[in-house]
Amino acid sequence: MSTLVARLREGLPASAVLTDSDVLASYAHDMASFCPAGRAAAVVLPRSVEQVQHVLRTASELRVPVVPQGARTGLSGGANAVDGCVLLSLVRMDRILEIDPVNRFAVVEPGVVNADLSKAVAAHGLAYPPDPSSWEQCTIGGNIGTGSGGLCCVKYGVTAEYVLGLDVVLADGRLLSCGRRTAKGVAGYDLTRLFVGSEGTLGVVVKAVLALKPAPAPQLALAAEFGSSAAAGEAVARIMAEGHTPSLLELMDATAVRAVNKLTRMGLPESTRALLLAAFDTAEPAADLAAVGELCRAAGASEVVPAADVAESELLLAARRATLPALEALTGTTMIDDVCVPRGRLAELLDGVAEIAERNRLTIGVVAHAGDGNTHPTVCFDAGDEDERRRARASFEEIMALGLALGGTITGEHGVGVLKREWLARELGEVGVEMQRAVRRVFDPLGILNPGKVL
Repeated sequence: MSTLVARLREGLPASAVLTDSDVLASYAHDMASFCPAGRAAAVVLPRSVEQVQHVLRTASELRVPVVPQGARTGLSGGANAVDGCVLLSLVRMDRILEIDPVNRFAVVEPGVVNADLSKAVAAHGLAYPPDPSSWEQCTIGGNIGTGSGGLCCVKYGVTAEYVLGLDVVLADGRLLSCGRRTAKGVAGYDLTRLFVGSEGTLGVVVKAVLALKPAPAPQLALAAEFGSSAAAGEAVARIMAEGHTPSLLELMDATAVRAVNKLTRMGLPESTRALLLAAFDTAEPAADLAAVGELCRAAGASEVVPAADVAESELLLAARRATLPALEALTGTTMIDDVCVPRGRLAELLDGVAEIAERNRLTIGVVAHAGDGNTHPTVCFDAGDEDERRRARASFEEIMALGLALGGTITGEHGVGVLKREWLARELGEVGVEMQRAVRRVFDPLGILNPGKVL
């Protein structure tokens, strides 16, 4: 370890190489439960591309694993330390290098916080749409690494659709530039898209060219109450089949509604079995909401409450944003799943999760980006109760199996990391795993980049 630290300090300021045991422990893991974390040899905090290259060259020469990190808000253990590794934290590379209103792109370093980028481009009348729930803490590099989504994906899409180009430091320290700054471009293989969602296993992103959109109008929202998951699922199907493009279409089950009420005293209707929230940022949002309200009633909604203005809309949407803190407050520990199913099978997923919760004697609340079928079943448990921990893990696994059985995927936006590595093989199949491992070997023949993650 002394050789590694000495070599690292040859190309980094002393303050950028940390070895204190308490500091190492504080950087050892992200926010996922049930994910093991090893003990790192050092944490490094570079400020330049050249410093990142020095770290990777040193690690390659000494055959030391490197785990790239952002804000560590991830939920799959993808940023967790492995024994003897270098934790490469990119949070100090936090500059917005360029905002181009004509060509509608921004150039940023990986440590830029999502919310800071959004505020900066808003000054130019533009928007960077991807909005993970942790957008006020998470970094663009982390978003790219996990392929993050968010509440607005139903209309605006996920992170991958906004990454035009990347600068990436490869495992041996070479710098690769891929992608473009133009509106169109199909030259060669799309290496840029390959890095998005790769969770630091193919290279370390040090710069990103991100597409921007014109800033949307303020959105108006409505809340619709349903007596069953099936009715709520039918409403989602009708809304999408009719060609509506809501800026947000979110669903909360009864457990989530009760938890939010307990935490916030919002007075949400606890008689509901499913609460659907829809919003539009179109030229005539009130008209769009009225049309969607009628579809909800036709699907069996017992009550439809449209917001009168933007302020009321924000109050409705605050309930959705409070869901995860509210569920965590119930027992102190949560395990947040991230299964995505076809929209038409959303109700089956919700009902299946309710059955899993009952059978395992646990509280499991579900919130969903209903417009794209991405659900977040959240298992609540007492981490100090060994039997409850076992049942929580079993429930989590059963939910992933249910998602696959319904024709879905084990992750829509959180990534694989450590948490879902075994399940990825089940989803991809033997040939899929073989091809992905082959790609990984091309970029990282020594296997030093985030080993033990994804595959």
